[in-house]
Amino acid sequence: MFGRKKRSAGIPYDKTGKIPVLRSSICTGEQTAGFRDAVSGRFEELMLIRNDRDFREFLRRYQVDEAEIRREW
Repeated sequence: MFGRKKRSAGIPYDKTGKIPVLRSSICTGEQTAGFRDAVSGRFEELMLIRNDRDFREFLRRYQVDEAEIRREW
């Protein structure tokens, strides 16, 4: 009842059609993580990244390797 929440195993994404991207604002430094569609170029924002803990949570939740992520400004 008052215990910790169980973490879900992860949310897989279609690796053939989406590219993991970390977008950073030049002015404010705000970072958002999400996926860019390879065909249309549309960005789907999923998480606000405030610190390294949020970044690690994004990697774990969406089962993404850190080497796969592209950074955009």
